[in-house]
Amino acid sequence: MRIGVVGYGTGGRHFHAPFIRAARGVELAGIVARAEATVARARADHPDVRIYPSLTEMLSDGMDAVTVTTPPQTRRELVLEAIAAGVPVIADKPFAPSAEAGRELDRAAKAAGVPLGVFHNRRLDADVLTLRKVVDEGRVGRLWRLHSRMDLDDPDTLEAGETGGLLRDLGSHLVDQALWLLGPAVSVHASLDHVDRPDGRTDAGFVLSLMHADGVRSYLSASKLNRLAVREFVVYGDRGSYASSGTDVQAQAIFAGLRPADDLAVWGYERPELWGTLRTADGAERIPSEQGRYHDYYEAFAAAVRDGGDPPVTAAEAIRTLEVLDAARISAAEGRVVELRNVMPPGDQPRPGDEQASRTVRRNGEAT
Repeated sequence: MRIGVVGYGTGGRHFHAPFIRAARGVELAGIVARAEATVARARADHPDVRIYPSLTEMLSDGMDAVTVTTPPQTRRELVLEAIAAGVPVIADKPFAPSAEAGRELDRAAKAAGVPLGVFHNRRLDADVLTLRKVVDEGRVGRLWRLHSRMDLDDPDTLEAGETGGLLRDLGSHLVDQALWLLGPAVSVHASLDHVDRPDGRTDAGFVLSLMHADGVRSYLSASKLNRLAVREFVVYGDRGSYASSGTDVQAQAIFAGLRPADDLAVWGYERPELWGTLRTADGAERIPSEQGRYHDYYEAFAAAVRDGGDPPVTAAEAIRTLEVLDAARISAAEGRVVELRNVMPPGDQPRPGDEQASRTVRRNGEAT
């Protein structure tokens, strides 16, 4: 599959192009970049790849699929352009500014018969995959609650204004992970930390409390301005707990200049001294890291297009994440719990840790 990347900022350069290069059956066939400095970086990084000034020109060259990873305010028009051209498209997160805007894109893709996927790549983080394995194997028993914390010391990347904010940014990842791990949410309570910037007021931190349809609660929090760098999971169940506090191992490797295609066999594993710990009546056990594998997203997307299946993250799943984010904004503004509609009732799905759950791979409440 020949894939073109639209946009070569942090997302395109660090989280898309290297993993397209590492994915089997996929080729990085083009990059859309306009600013002179961005074009120069793209050419230096990928001298064998053609650089285009626009999506229109790249599509005219015949791409099998495109990834749109431009700033959020430009994403809608580019996704619709690819759909209109009949080209399968991956939209970066945040998928859309609201759930309703996401539904518009989903309707357009379905009407055109074009596959539309969303790049919620952090389902493929090493720590998330390790946690998923612990939960699916029933190691902590019936789940009670999950705590997920992502604090980054990264103030320069906080975007202000209506299309910015940390809730749209890291919130997209943390909410998607929670829904993927625990199934759909039925209510949201949120608090947001705001800051005034020269380019507008925005949320710079958040704490979310989600009640999931099966009675499990998740607590999600993040910050970028508080000079903290912590990635932490703690999950509690009726047989014990599992806790991990590791590094953002794939991102750190990319920013250090490493690439997964250089040595995929050793890529994406957390260091043994940072492995998570399972605690039960049998004692404490260090759990070896699963491999972080962002490149799996592209392999799965290519297979879905080839075989006519669903993308690894569907627009419908991304819309459910947006519904939670929309509800979180209302909750924070009005100081109340916001109920969510259109969720699966508790009796229709297994609880995490149940025997059935350990035999299935659930995706936002859907057993596959």
